[in-house]
Amino acid sequence: MATANDFIPAPYTHSIDQGVFQWSAPSNIALVKYWGKKENQIPANPSVSFTLNNCKTITQLAFAKKQNQDPSTFSFDLLFEGKPKEDFKPKIQKFLERIEIYLPFLKNYHFTIDTQNTFPHSSGIASSASGMAALAMNLMSLEKELNPAMTEAYFYQKASLLARLGSGSACRSVKGELVVWGNQANIPGSSDLFGVEFPHTIHDNFKNYQDTILLVDKGEKQVSSTLGHDLMHNHPYAERRFAQAHENLDQLIAIFESGNLEQFIAVVESEALTLHAMMMTSMPYFILMKPNTLEIINRIWQFRNETKTPVCFTLDAGANVHVLYPNQVKEKVLQFIQDELVGYCQNGQYICDQIGNGSQLID
Repeated sequence: MATANDFIPAPYTHSIDQGVFQWSAPSNIALVKYWGKKENQIPANPSVSFTLNNCKTITQLAFAKKQNQDPSTFSFDLLFEGKPKEDFKPKIQKFLERIEIYLPFLKNYHFTIDTQNTFPHSSGIASSASGMAALAMNLMSLEKELNPAMTEAYFYQKASLLARLGSGSACRSVKGELVVWGNQANIPGSSDLFGVEFPHTIHDNFKNYQDTILLVDKGEKQVSSTLGHDLMHNHPYAERRFAQAHENLDQLIAIFESGNLEQFIAVVESEALTLHAMMMTSMPYFILMKPNTLEIINRIWQFRNETKTPVCFTLDAGANVHVLYPNQVKEKVLQFIQDELVGYCQNGQYICDQIGNGSQLID
């Protein structure tokens, strides 16, 4: 089993003075939720997510060897959509400090990081996962120039490990379609250090799965995910929750093989509600759902009961609702969303997405 030390490089064989890379990395939506972590961004339980396709971050990394700058500090400019973004610099600074042991060249270069999202900046869709994954991919492209003998497997595992140190769930945005993060006995190769592609059979029912994201509330969350994770320490239901995540992931292995949508819906919706139950039962307690979140959930249940359409919801740590459904019922579900759910979205906004293939190098 890989250890973190396996990703500390030997002395580099090549050098490069300057260059530019550009990668896109998508958002992801967890089916089994990650909530609660240990030191160094190690998850308290395993999770599995659909990698999305349309909601992504595109990051360009320009780098140049330092000439007369201080060799003992990190040097970088951060741009968002071409404009300086000072308020995000401390997060990048902290990220570089965390990963320097794995990328010892970081203080040798001045970096210009220019990033943009394909989804509305204020949509309430978490961009930390896609953003950190895109930055990690670029840094790995630079390391590959310094160590051309690097294998593809190592490249992607290390990119995922670096992304995790920026934002836990970012490690699931490196690879595609279905990604597992966290040690799970029945998933070969699974690791707390990085995400891996789901290695078992996936039924055709889950190919091209759709995710329509209903933007219920686009404001700042009252409680950040970082704080929420911390509140799982000494949580009265934490240990049972962590065990449940393992059990649900095991169930999904069989469900992904059989294509049983009814069982899939039961696990996914239970996980979403359990995530929010953990928030409501922590100390201090908090609620991230809004009244319209509950209206949408009830409408989905009613529609599913009446039409037998295999549509379900999941939630992130926020008020927005992800409506999940197989590709073959797409027209019917989109009509239902337009007829019955759009009124519960802020400014009627929603985003249509589907399963995607992970991070992509942009030439």
